[in-house]
Amino acid sequence: MSVVKINVLTVPAEQRETLEKRFASRAHAVENSDGFEWFELLRPVEGTDTYLVYTRWRDEAAFQAWMEGPMKSAHQGGGETAGDRPKPAASGSTLWSFEVVQQTGPGGA
Repeated sequence: MSVVKINVLTVPAEQRETLEKRFASRAHAVENSDGFEWFELLRPVEGTDTYLVYTRWRDEAAFQAWMEGPMKSAHQGGGETAGDRPKPAASGSTLWSFEVVQQTGPGGA
């Protein structure tokens, strides 16, 4: 079964727009990765400054291949020097990992 990775990002209110714009500008960065199944950026509605970045993968190996390839390159600035990279919008990050053991969809699909 699939694996789910949830990146928990602490984002101060003044950085929310910046974070969302950065994700929007990379909208297709993960979609063609082998084993990728789903992505969602979840904005907090009330009582927290925590965004959730939800991704689902065919298996752990597919996620790790993306982490060591395309994701690593993107976060290293694509060849830019450290001084050229923008300041992170999030002030903290934690990765949660889950295995999908049951799932359903509309109509029991």
